[in-house]
Amino acid sequence: MFYFIFLIFTPIFFQQASSLYFTNLVVTLFGWNRPICRTVADAVYVLDTIVGIDHYDNATIETSRYIPKGGYAQFLKINGLRTKRVGIVRDLYNFGNDTITAQIVEQHLKTLRKEGTILVDNLEIANFDEIYTSSDEDIAFAAEFKISINAYLKELVVSPVRSLADLIAFNKKNSKLERLDYGQDLFIKAEATNGIGNAEKAALVNLAKLTREGFVKLMTKNKLDAIVTPDYNAAHILAIGGFPGVIVPAGYRSDRKPFGLCFGGLKGSEPKLIEIAYGFEQATKIRKPPKLKT
Repeated sequence: MFYFIFLIFTPIFFQQASSLYFTNLVVTLFGWNRPICRTVADAVYVLDTIVGIDHYDNATIETSRYIPKGGYAQFLKINGLRTKRVGIVRDLYNFGNDTITAQIVEQHLKTLRKEGTILVDNLEIANFDEIYTSSDEDIAFAAEFKISINAYLKELVVSPVRSLADLIAFNKKNSKLERLDYGQDLFIKAEATNGIGNAEKAALVNLAKLTREGFVKLMTKNKLDAIVTPDYNAAHILAIGGFPGVIVPAGYRSDRKPFGLCFGGLKGSEPKLIEIAYGFEQATKIRKPPKLKT
């Protein structure tokens, strides 16, 4: 069994880098189009290759100020963990009965300290429960997705589908090919929306408030470079604010399924996240390459 580096570099990696103008706010809020690479270095080389401004997407122009001169590969530093302030939010460390994963994660936290990381433990994010139970993310996502995907499909030079409704119909017609046994509930829910109304505006305002009073306040108050969490447990927190993150292989659960550690930070913190992720990867060397039959 083997696995890969999983990135959710939202502000830069998915706007400036991927040039997907049809996912403007969808990308910003919800971190779609995440690349999966073998190593942190591979992911950074991809980032350096595709990063830039997409003139079809105004968001990439705004966030271009975060692109460092000289690119991102310069931050692949083996001693990248030294002096970094990394926060631990224990609400995100819920392992259930999986004591093996819990032990592995705690061992990795010790490794971080050994490599010079300053861990700030037992932190709390304001409105944590609301972030994970609120329907605002789903409300905003559905409406923005329909608007964005329709705009994208309409501009394609050649395409058998021109709208979300067309996509839904195509999937129904080709249910076996498109594996409709997995359903397309998100498509159907999005198609039922009618633009950005009062409910959607209220949801976006509340998401911004939760982000400002939660993650942003946590990071600035404690002067953190990043937070560290098991797997994608912080995905909602990072996604609703358009924040970057990277998941690096960390080990295997009791059921032998792989899991990772996620390092997330504020907008523009990609250089520090790369240093932290690469430093952790080099200090642990967890990933096992596949055994291919010849």
